[in-house]
Amino acid sequence: MGPVELLHMSVFSQSFSPCGRFLAAGNSYGEIAVFSLSAALSPDATALSQKPVLTFTAHEGPVFSLLSTDCHLMSAGNGEISCWSWSDLTKKNVKPLWTKRPNYKSSLEIPEINAMVLNTRDNSLVVGGGDNNIHILDLEHGIFKTVLQGHSDYVHCLSLREREAEILSGGEDGAVRMWDSRTGQSVHCVEIYKYESCARPQYGKWISCLTTDSDWMLCGGGPSLSLWHLRSLSPTSIFTLTGCQRQTSFYQDMILAVGEGPSVAHCLLGGEVKAQIPCTPQSLNTLQLNTNSAEHRMLTVGGSSNHIDVFTNLSYRAFSLSF
Repeated sequence: MGPVELLHMSVFSQSFSPCGRFLAAGNSYGEIAVFSLSAALSPDATALSQKPVLTFTAHEGPVFSLLSTDCHLMSAGNGEISCWSWSDLTKKNVKPLWTKRPNYKSSLEIPEINAMVLNTRDNSLVVGGGDNNIHILDLEHGIFKTVLQGHSDYVHCLSLREREAEILSGGEDGAVRMWDSRTGQSVHCVEIYKYESCARPQYGKWISCLTTDSDWMLCGGGPSLSLWHLRSLSPTSIFTLTGCQRQTSFYQDMILAVGEGPSVAHCLLGGEVKAQIPCTPQSLNTLQLNTNSAEHRMLTVGGSSNHIDVFTNLSYRAFSLSF
């Protein structure tokens, strides 16, 4: 890849391998890179240790979403999902086990797939994207079994409330919808931008990030990043971060968030922004915590650059991996 392509590359998605020793990252050119974390973290690591052990083209358009299951890596691009075996990838064998497309109404437009979550309760893959719908793929039988309809615009993000068997989705239409995963019925719809404390009309109303932790939900985008109590469906904390947030995560007693701007925000649950930790990319799309392996514990952050920043300590960047 030439210097111009590297200059304009964005990293949209990441997923750690089930063993926690590898990181897969997807970029704007449809490529997936696999990095060896053991090599990168080793005391005698060189510049080469921070490069991929494998890079391959997975999709024609950008790789918007990556997700690992017990032994597979799922990747999503424009209108399709591919499944790869982690043990194959670590042996540098890059043949997908399968590629599937949701049942779209029109064959003309190919809607991008922005988000995927795994519902372990019924071994299904929940997929959301550009056709405003949520498609549910039964992984056991390899068929799309249900379509959840309700959003009036793009679905940007998905999250699972496992204990309640609820799927949460956030869209371009400004709504967060809660679905009963057993019946496929929409049980609640919250239009975040209609709450004065969250509204930022100058940025728009879309919801670009969403994450849940049993009774709590974090969401943001056009509206400010906010923490909601799901039983009462009310916002309890508003985080005064500039720009739109693109991904957020609960971590211990904190909230981590990335979006427009070159830093990872550390926030307290009460709403205080405690720290902004500088990153290499000028704008960020994805943050991922490796909880799969104690010895490779890290936070990785990617965005408008071919570099992925690695934090082994949350207060400063240790080094960067790069495509």
